[in-house]
Amino acid sequence: MKHLALAALLYALVESVAGCELCAIYSATAARGEAVRGFQLSISEQFTAFETLLFEGSSFPSAGFLEGSYLDNSITHVVPGYNFSERFGLNLNIPIIYRAFNRYEIRYRESGSGFISSINQEEGNVFGLGDMALIGRLAVVQKLEMNYSLTFDLFAGVKFPTGDTDRLQDEVEQARRAAIALGPIHEHNVLPVHQSDLSLGSGSFDGVFGTAANVRWDRWFFNNQIQYYLRTEAEGYKFGNEWIISGGPGAYLLLEERFTLSLQAKASYESKARDEVLGRKSNSSGISSWYVGPLFGFTWGEHLSANAGFDFPWHIYNHGLQIVSDYRVHAGLSWRF
Repeated sequence: MKHLALAALLYALVESVAGCELCAIYSATAARGEAVRGFQLSISEQFTAFETLLFEGSSFPSAGFLEGSYLDNSITHVVPGYNFSERFGLNLNIPIIYRAFNRYEIRYRESGSGFISSINQEEGNVFGLGDMALIGRLAVVQKLEMNYSLTFDLFAGVKFPTGDTDRLQDEVEQARRAAIALGPIHEHNVLPVHQSDLSLGSGSFDGVFGTAANVRWDRWFFNNQIQYYLRTEAEGYKFGNEWIISGGPGAYLLLEERFTLSLQAKASYESKARDEVLGRKSNSSGISSWYVGPLFGFTWGEHLSANAGFDFPWHIYNHGLQIVSDYRVHAGLSWRF
């Protein structure tokens, strides 16, 4: 009897511990706002350092003065949202952009006989509001249980031309002058860090589409996100359509009654088509990239969730001469009211 009582006690202790772990995971799901009505505010930051010069996916053999080119790109996303029901919600993405750079550019100016070119150097920064986007979420599959969960969401929305486009207009004007000076078949700017890379906005209304799938069993989970950006032309410039596919397996490292800590092995594939300037595709744009890195997740209670991660480029292929990413650092904080 003593052995049976001891076994029963141990079984009860194991069951209670497992139950607490599952409750912690279940609370973490609520903290991320999944299947919960009401307001939610998220703030996230991503910093990307661009310093490496690649030509057609390979190291540029003789960069010379171009070695000083760089672009530090910082984007802060402020995202208020509201879930009208467990299955439908709306989010407004408000990006605040800061970019510091050093760049070289072939510029064309008028002369008595037409246009003449020169190579100019510019170092500085740009700061301001980017293009805002309103995005709706529809939960197609939503199965949330203590020891497992399965969700599948659809996203669709529109990006508005709220960001400043002065630099984009300048790039279009330089392309027009280059076409007059050299003929329409010549590339207007073959040097890295274009005005389009610095522009705060695209000047266009664009479509945003995506899916998000999450599967969890006990401590283990796997998620996947797919995003597609359908670009339109504005002011003589059209950014290339873009695919972003990311996700990977993960596990909860710490499970307490009040908080959880998870670690995910994340991989991302990003593909951006070539831009179009005055109706012609740019041979110095368009890129396909693979990134890998860890992503840490943290929740506190049923209201606060946070994440932080690093992305390192595994493979990059680009058209023409471009400056590409060396690494990315990102973090986010979300509060469910």
